[in-house]
Amino acid sequence: MEIALTPLEFARRTRRLHPDRLAVVDRGLRLTYAEFFDRCDRWSSALQGMGVAPGDRVAYIAPNTHAQLESFYAVPQLGAVLVPVNFRLTAEDFVYIVNHSGATVLCAHADQLDAVDGVRDRMPGVERFVALEGARPGWEDYEALIAGASAEFDRPEIGERDLLTINYTSGTTARPKGVMITHRNAYMNSVGTLLHGRIGIGESYLWTLPMFHANGWTFTWTVTAAAGVHVCLPALDPATVFELVRTEDVRWLCAAPTVLIMLANASREVRGDVPAGVRVFTAGASPAAATIERLEDGFGWTVTHVYGLTETAPFITVCEPRAEHAGLAPAERAAVKARQGVELITSGELRVVDGNGAEVPWDGETAGEITVRGNVVMEGYYNDPEATERAMGDGWFHSGDAAVVHPDGYVEIQDRLKDVIISGGENISSVEVEGVLLRHPAVLEAAVFGVRHEKWGESPRAAVVLREGATATEEEVIAFARDNLAHFKAPTSVEFVEALPKTATGKIQKFVLRGGASAVSRQ
Repeated sequence: MEIALTPLEFARRTRRLHPDRLAVVDRGLRLTYAEFFDRCDRWSSALQGMGVAPGDRVAYIAPNTHAQLESFYAVPQLGAVLVPVNFRLTAEDFVYIVNHSGATVLCAHADQLDAVDGVRDRMPGVERFVALEGARPGWEDYEALIAGASAEFDRPEIGERDLLTINYTSGTTARPKGVMITHRNAYMNSVGTLLHGRIGIGESYLWTLPMFHANGWTFTWTVTAAAGVHVCLPALDPATVFELVRTEDVRWLCAAPTVLIMLANASREVRGDVPAGVRVFTAGASPAAATIERLEDGFGWTVTHVYGLTETAPFITVCEPRAEHAGLAPAERAAVKARQGVELITSGELRVVDGNGAEVPWDGETAGEITVRGNVVMEGYYNDPEATERAMGDGWFHSGDAAVVHPDGYVEIQDRLKDVIISGGENISSVEVEGVLLRHPAVLEAAVFGVRHEKWGESPRAAVVLREGATATEEEVIAFARDNLAHFKAPTSVEFVEALPKTATGKIQKFVLRGGASAVSRQ
């Protein structure tokens, strides 16, 4: 008899084999796997008592707490669909996502109760409002509901192609789209992560990555599959990160490059003694080789670059190390590790194609769009057949990312297609230019984007955040770029800013920078 490919299988196996092993650390709370899954079962029972049935949607607005983690088991094992909402969004976004998803139950952390209270009358489909922490009038108390519930409930049969979650994209230029992820999608991504990441039994994983972000890159289930320890981190703070790495013997964490930059550049006073041996998965944007080099040579950590999208559950590629990489100089090795890499064993087929759909040569120079089909690709966008057709109507999911393929098969993103700068007929990768600027000793962060140019059509402009206490002039930054790049790729103008505009998941919003830049460059 077949068993459905679902991450709920990881829970079944781990609670059977490792009931007394530590599962969750959340501030002062420590739960074994037996205790954690008992809470999940009681919450499933409570939800079922509220009338939640297979196919119903339950939305969560919460940071990385044990209650948020419990949702990834308690909701799906009812056959219901979890909607993890980005808690950093606005109240207007909450209204749109909750209504669009059709959620009938909304669970929120104490920090989000005020925002929801201000708009709850505009969420007519929500029948129950549950406060995960900080209960107040008008809200049901999560802990009281769990305490009063039985651990027994009717368990429906789960199909691997059943809907598991609806994850909403960041919606930086349009309404967020609801990405439909199945049990099979998440299971295959988790297995691929375990094959390439090899998390050990009982190893501690620190939740520096938001759980709402593509289901925490499925580490919400992957860590459990390895019987690891979920170390919750409700608010990202470098000093707390380093403290937990020390006190909880953290072996794993995931983070976007912006977070890695924050950690790599933390002062000695903030970071203290940094234990070596931490393994890091980074994705969300292309990490600079300089950042990887700092973490690996400075901290003794191992950084692995993975690539994907919410629509691909999320991993498509991993920059897995090869024996021949070990002999490279640190800077060369870091440059290789900054590439997106090769297909995961479980993810499916990836091709980089030109405008006619033909695969580009593996020459490290010819750019095309990353397309993918296979086990991790979403079912489609929820209630949006037109967007689904545009993204994957030909049987391949089109990523919108421009990339080259090196002779060894390793993919390297050059840019988002919409962010490629075309200057005098030449394509300029903003990612490449940013990587060079980040090697400047005074530069902490950099974003490069195109602005109109009287002669060349477009030219590169850089927005730069300097390191604390560092100084640099526009002329110095441009000269540094020209010394390390073909001259036509170097920025023709530089703006120094306090911070770069970012989405709630840490991606730089270049459309904001373009909108605020001078209309025409004449340099």
